[in-house]
Amino acid sequence: MTSQAPTPSALAFVPFVSVANMMRLVNSIGPEQVMRDLATYIEQDFRRWPEFDKTPRVASHSQEGVIELMPTADAENYGFKYVNGHPKNGRTGHQTVTAFGVLSSVATGYPLLLSEMTVLTALRTAATSALVGKYLAPKGATVMAMIGNGAQCEFQALAFRAICGINRLRLYDIDPTATAKAMRNLSAQGFDVTACTSGAQAVEGAQIITTCTADKQCATILSDNMVGAGVHINAIGGDCPGKTELHRDILTRSDIFVEYPPQTRIEGEIQQLDADHPVTELWQVMRGEAEGRRDARQITLFDSVGFAIEDFSALRYIHDQIAGSDFYQPLDLLADPDDTRDLFGMLIRAA
Repeated sequence: MTSQAPTPSALAFVPFVSVANMMRLVNSIGPEQVMRDLATYIEQDFRRWPEFDKTPRVASHSQEGVIELMPTADAENYGFKYVNGHPKNGRTGHQTVTAFGVLSSVATGYPLLLSEMTVLTALRTAATSALVGKYLAPKGATVMAMIGNGAQCEFQALAFRAICGINRLRLYDIDPTATAKAMRNLSAQGFDVTACTSGAQAVEGAQIITTCTADKQCATILSDNMVGAGVHINAIGGDCPGKTELHRDILTRSDIFVEYPPQTRIEGEIQQLDADHPVTELWQVMRGEAEGRRDARQITLFDSVGFAIEDFSALRYIHDQIAGSDFYQPLDLLADPDDTRDLFGMLIRAA
C-alpha cells in the first residue's frame, strides 16, 4: 500500500493578485477612483504614523540600477515591497521599474496577500503625489507641467485631476516619442494637453510642476530661473543616492515636505543640502500638527522618494477589494503538513 502526501488545507493557500487580475480590478473600478481610494487609505495610515515600525528601505546599488526592499508594520500587519529601478532597461525591452509585495499577519506570520506591484506602485505613487498636492498646491490650480513623460506620466495626470482638479497639462521629455505617447493617452482621457519643446516652455503658466525622469545621475531638470513664486513642485524622479532633478538654489528658497527624513536625506533632492536643513514631515501636516501651504507666494516642494507605508496602504486596499471576488487566485505557497512537527514526513510521502 502506497501512502500519499496530504492534500493541502486552506492554510497552505495565499491569495495571489497577478498583473492580469490587477488590471481587471483597476478597470472594473476605474483608475481615477482607485487612486482616490488609495489616497484615502494612505492618508488614513499617515495620520496614524507613530503606530508603524519604520526604517529606510534596504537598497542594493549597482552601476545599472538598484534593487530595494521596503518593509513596515503596525500592530496587526506586516508588509514589504520588492522593487527595482534600472534606467537603462528600456533598451532591452525590460521595464524600468517592477515590483511585487506581501501583506502578512503579525499574529501568525502567515501571508495574507501576495500581489504584483508594478501597476499598483504606479497607482500609489500618483495617488500619494496628488494627496500631497491637496495640502500643498495653490488653491484653484488647473495647470500642471510634466517634465519626464515616461511610464508614470499618465498616472500622475489622472491622480491630479481626480484629487486636485487639474485639467490642463504641459508636457516635455528629452525623448519626443515619450511625449507623443503621453499626448495620445492623455488626450484620449479628456485632458487639454500641450506638447512643449523644452522644460522652460513647459513650466510657463503652470501652477504645479511635476518632474519624473529616470536617469540615475545628478541632473538639473529644473533650474532656479524656471520656478516662480507660488508654485508647487512635485519632485518624484530623484529617489536614490546620486540621483536628483532640481538645482540646489530651488531647494533653499522652497518649503520642503518629505515622507521620512532618514530616507529622504539619503535619496531625495535634499541629499544636496546640509543634514540639518529644516524639512516638514507630511504626516504632521495631515494630522494638523504642522502647516502646509501658508500663502499664495510660497514655493512648496514635495521631495518624494516613496516610503513603505504607502505600499502597506496599497496592499491593505487591495486585500480589502479582493475579498469575496474573483480578482485573485489561491496560490499553494505554504507547506502545511497534517502534523506540524513532521515536515520531513510530508516530503517523503510526496515522493
